[in-house]
Amino acid sequence: MAANVYDLGYDLEKALRESDDFKTLKRLYDEVNADDSARTLFESFRDIQLNLQQKQMSGQEISPEEIEQAQKSVALVQQHDKISKLMEAEQRMSMTIAELNKIIMKPLEELYGSLQQ
Repeated sequence: MAANVYDLGYDLEKALRESDDFKTLKRLYDEVNADDSARTLFESFRDIQLNLQQKQMSGQEISPEEIEQAQKSVALVQQHDKISKLMEAEQRMSMTIAELNKIIMKPLEELYGSLQQ
């Protein structure tokens, strides 16, 4: 049975790769990477984002200057049409994966939820 669960997992991966949302995300990602100014701006945005996440996860304080820099970066990427569309596609894909995660986790939630009652 365990191998069957893994097979289903790989089938799910394949279905995600073949979905319209993923194909759109990949196309938009490729468009951003093909545009030097968009790629540079997007990489800068990602670097700032990752840096802040790492600081947050390690318990380090984020300075007001870093917050201001992040806000400016967000404003810039939101104004760039290609990046904005990419971020919208990322959001849709992320929501799909979150919904799938809820479905997958349901047996554990039911199991542990019944123990709390």
